Amino acid sequence: MFAVTGVTGQVGAAVADHLLKDGAEVRAVVRNPEKAAGWKARGCEIAVADMFDAASLTAAFTDADAVFLVIPPLFDPTPGFPEVKDMLATLKTALETARPGKLVCLSTVGAQASQPNLLSQLGIVEKELAALSIPVAFLRAAWFMENAAWDVAPARESGVIPSFLQPLDRAVPMVAVDDIGALGAQMLRKDWQGVSAVELEAPERISPAMIAAAFARALGKEVKAEVVPRERWEELFRAQGMKNPQPRMRMLDGFNEGWIEFEGGREKSLKGTTTIETAIRRLVAGA
Repeated sequence: MFAVTGVTGQVGAAVADHLLKDGAEVRAVVRNPEKAAGWKARGCEIAVADMFDAASLTAAFTDADAVFLVIPPLFDPTPGFPEVKDMLATLKTALETARPGKLVCLSTVGAQASQPNLLSQLGIVEKELAALSIPVAFLRAAWFMENAAWDVAPARESGVIPSFLQPLDRAVPMVAVDDIGALGAQMLRKDWQGVSAVELEAPERISPAMIAAAFARALGKEVKAEVVPRERWEELFRAQGMKNPQPRMRMLDGFNEGWIEFEGGREKSLKGTTTIETAIRRLVAGA
């Protein structure tokens, strides 16, 4: 039995989907049972748990051969990431009490970066969970290709997609969610001891200009990327309701300046199979 958190989100759903297709037994861990009907219909056992409730998490993880953990994304954190630290205290209690066979945790490219930024919270996650007494592996994924879902409407309507990644011809590590799900399911089935990490990206690195070109081919019209000047970022993010936009801005700086990178570099990262062309076609078809 594999317990999978985050099944109502992208990565958890992809991991659970690959496990089910392989005939595995899956326990879908959800906060809201009303959102689990589809997973129950596919044969999943449903466990209702909250990331800040140790008792419910312990029950969800008990008797699991392995747990796939997705830390809920926090895009506007309080300085110092107290929300993540509180969650980790609860998770560590639950995992040490339940003692599943092993843990696979979704992490990120750049988790080890020394400069503070939004992804630093996953560096904290890695440090804390590495101290568990069960085998732990971190799946460090690149920038999600599916983030381009925000660009479908402007690409279709105006032919211009705004880009915080810049310069427009700079290629950065990206990956498709389905490839993360496939690797996550594989990792859950493997046996290891201690702490390990794998780093995953697409077959090639991808620039904003390449994303625009993929949209152009998918939509059959001209599409171009346009830089959002950095001096406008804070104003834009605060207008969206963010109270602490600096970590997000520094994360973008890290990609643009190259200091957010895999610890093993491009040469040592695992490569998925999904191209940006395929990912964009899927986004356009699903919009």
